[in-house]
Amino acid sequence: MLTIHDVAKVYDTILSIPGMNETVKIDLRISRKNVLLLHSVIERGLDAKNEESSLLESVPEETLTELRALGKDCLQKAGLIELSEKLNYLSTKE
Repeated sequence: MLTIHDVAKVYDTILSIPGMNETVKIDLRISRKNVLLLHSVIERGLDAKNEESSLLESVPEETLTELRALGKDCLQKAGLIELSEKLNYLSTKE
C-alpha cells in the first residue's frame, strides 16, 4: 500500500507533465446550488492543507491561490458572494 508521501510524489510527478500549465477554456453550466457546494469543497480542501500529511503539501502556494480565486470567481458569476459570506458567518458562530 502506498503511503501519503508516495502518493504525494506521484501527484507531483503528474503535475510536472509537459502541458499541465497550459490554460484551458471550460464552458461550465451548473446550478447555483452546485456553485455554492463547489466553492465550499474547494475551501474545505484547501483548509485541509494545514493538516498533517496532506497531499497538498507539495502543491505550490501560487496554485492554491489560483484555486481559491476560481471558487470566488464562480461565486461572483453566480451572484452568491453575499449568501456564501452569510452562510460562513452562521457556520462559524457557535
